[in-house]
Amino acid sequence: MLREIVLDTETTGTDHAKGDRIVEIGCVELLNHIPTGQYYHVYINPEFPVHEGAFKVHGLSNEFLADKPVFAAIADDFMNFVGDATLVIHNAAFDVGFLNAELARTGHKRFALADAVDTLALARRKHPGAANNLDALCSRYGIDNSRRTKHGALLDSEILAEVYIELIGGKQTGFDLSFQSTARTNVALTTETAAPRKERPLVSRLTDDERKAHEAFIQTLGPNALWRGYLGEEQAS
Repeated sequence: MLREIVLDTETTGTDHAKGDRIVEIGCVELLNHIPTGQYYHVYINPEFPVHEGAFKVHGLSNEFLADKPVFAAIADDFMNFVGDATLVIHNAAFDVGFLNAELARTGHKRFALADAVDTLALARRKHPGAANNLDALCSRYGIDNSRRTKHGALLDSEILAEVYIELIGGKQTGFDLSFQSTARTNVALTTETAAPRKERPLVSRLTDDERKAHEAFIQTLGPNALWRGYLGEEQAS
């Protein structure tokens, strides 16, 4: 079973090396590329001022975030939700960089960027030279993003999950993979545990009168009729 977590963050600014922090995390769970309805969402007190430019993007003010939990208070719950799943992120280097800066402060295991699926890289390979931001991809794939008046981590994760499914081949791919995985498992179990199947002869549903009428019809077809072979008669040479 392939488990993936589609993830997005909002931050106080663009550079964690200069002290910028995470203010929101949103995650959506996929199993075999199909959304399960399970999600994780939290607002975070960054203990660092939100830059004006960032506020214009996500609308999360210092006042709104002041009474929210700090990252250290939610780190265990967040990491437990992610578990061993593969992260799916648009522009993964940005979010993983911020997450790892936070995890380093709390002493948690950090994420390997190489293990994440970067949907921006996928989109650039599939649509070279085209705009590949989230809004452009929604437009290209006919995904409704009308609720996206501001960036929000959970909403963006939900939208990105739809975009990701399209990037890897559309919704049918996800269902195919799920079906094939289940089918392979069932075949393996049947092969290893099922008892040998016994041959059972088919029971004729013809009445005696119907059988006699058919034999009489065959006699009218001539000595070389193929039907005589089915009746066990020798064809004329």
